[in-house]
This record gives sequence, structure tokens and C-alpha cells, in this order.
Amino acid sequence: MSRLVVVTGGTRGIGAAVARRFTDRGDRVVPLGRADCDVTDETAVAEVFGALGEVDVLVNNAGVSSSAPLGKTSVADWQAQLDVNATGAFLCTRAVLPGMLARDHGRIVTVASTAGRAGQAYTVAYSASKHAVVGLTRAVAAEVTGTGVTANAVCPAFVRTDMTAKNVRRIAEITGRSTEDSERVITSLSPLGRLLEPDEVAFAVEFLAAREAAAINGQSIVLDGGGIQA
Repeated sequence: MSRLVVVTGGTRGIGAAVARRFTDRGDRVVPLGRADCDVTDETAVAEVFGALGEVDVLVNNAGVSSSAPLGKTSVADWQAQLDVNATGAFLCTRAVLPGMLARDHGRIVTVASTAGRAGQAYTVAYSASKHAVVGLTRAVAAEVTGTGVTANAVCPAFVRTDMTAKNVRRIAEITGRSTEDSERVITSLSPLGRLLEPDEVAFAVEFLAAREAAAINGQSIVLDGGGIQA
């Protein structure tokens, strides 16, 4: 039976790969881009999700990032990343959860990061925001225990996306390295020794959202080749 799947940040990168996977399964997919819904705006989120109807699967994927040492991280950068990465996931989850509980079925999957499981230098705001969504996932999972609803997260290492490309360019600008060398700096942080592809993350999301995954709740699945083991 077809499900209604909503993917925030669903128009490019990981979100677009997730949307394609669910579409290929025959689900009805609503990929929300920034122009469709500002996930940091409580009123906008309530209006958009209210108009969508009964959401079976929510994929919290909308995210932003920037990097700087703690001393050079502005309050604006700190707040912007918390707003999108953490508050956005909170607002969207809050919008769909009552309906899921009423129907006794639903899947919430949040795209976090390895930065949500272990601190990474020069990513204080990003790491804090991703730790926050892992905590959100666990708290929601505790609330829905014993129901037909689950809440889980995926925590990938660096993925081949526009966001990662931006980080590569920033490293190149600061260090004077080539783009290729700058990418190697990033990939060296993961045991994989390479960037993840968006579809690898989408596979993990699809797995956690499956009907057969009803016993998996409150987990944050790490995609980094074995560097962080839980």
C-alpha cells in the first residue's frame, strides 16, 4: 500500500536521493525544499503539514553547515545551524507525531551526522546541532515505545553533496591546497577513505522506514565504515 512520505530538504543531495528511493517503491513523496517550507518557522510548518494530511513517513533531512574554530564562531552562525538542523526537525516531528500516534503507525527518520555522535574540530555549531537531533530522536523514541511509531536517525560521515563541496572549497581557500588535496583531508577523517554517495544514505533511511523495521526504535545508525562503533 502506498504511503505518504515527506522529505524535508528533499530537492537535492541526500534528500533528492531519499525521495527517488521512496518514489521507486511506489510511495507518494512530497520533497520539501526551502521555497516550499521554512522548517524554522513554526507557523509555516504547521500550515504546510496541516495541508498535507496523514503523513506516514517523515524524513528530517533539511540542514545547513559552516565551519570555524570556537573563537571565530559567531552567535548568528551558531543560531542558524541550531535553528535549521535541530529546531526544524523538532517542529516537523511535532507536526506529524499526533496523527501517527492516532493511527498507531508511522516512521520518523532524521538525517544527523557522525558529528552528532562524536565532536569534530571546527564544527562547534554543527556538532551541537546534530547532537541535539540525536537526542531529539531518542526522546521521541522513548515517548512512542510500545506503539506502531518509531523514531530513528542516520549518522553519515561526509557525503558527496553541495554542502561537502562547499567545505572542500573552504579548506582549499584557507590552506592553499588543491581541491583534490582538500577533499582528501575530509575523506581521511573516515575509515571509508572516500565520500559517501547520497544513495548510500538513502538506503539506510529507506531501511529504517520499512514496515518490517517496527522493532528498531531510538537508534542512530552510523555510516562511516566502522570508525564509530555502538
